[in-house]
Amino acid sequence: MKSKTNIKLPLSDTEKAILRKHKIKLANLLDFATDELEVLLNATTERIKEIHALAEFQTVPSVGIKFAEDLVFLGYYSLNELKEKDGAKLTDEYEQKSGYWVDPCVEDQFRLVVNFANTNDTTKSWWDFTEERKMFRSENGYPESRPQKAWFETLSYKQKNKKGSL
Repeated sequence: MKSKTNIKLPLSDTEKAILRKHKIKLANLLDFATDELEVLLNATTERIKEIHALAEFQTVPSVGIKFAEDLVFLGYYSLNELKEKDGAKLTDEYEQKSGYWVDPCVEDQFRLVVNFANTNDTTKSWWDFTEERKMFRSENGYPESRPQKAWFETLSYKQKNKKGSL
């Protein structure tokens, strides 16, 4: 798997200290088997599964920690699990589970990740899927069950964007 140097992970201070002690960079975590990481970090299988997934998802071009966390939120823990998925259906599933509709570019991200899982094509970024999404949604629309509230109407979004504004 291609190594990416700017991987970010929500590690505890203890986990960070262990990695530093063993001179292991975050970009190299995917070089270890999950059972090796369990022993090394003295962590549960579930914790290592999450850390590994977050690192693996960030190997996709233009995918950062936040979107990697969104994939884990949906219950995915490897790129292999995303093969043969559908970016539009993943978006619909995400919106149902989160309770609000998302910025359309999030669907472009889902489409990118599915494409990458199937092709390992590192030349594409999320914006390469914008036209495909627009055409699909123009023809198919959104499900009737789509949440009515937008992401920017959520309390967490409002609080995050309130900083600095008076």
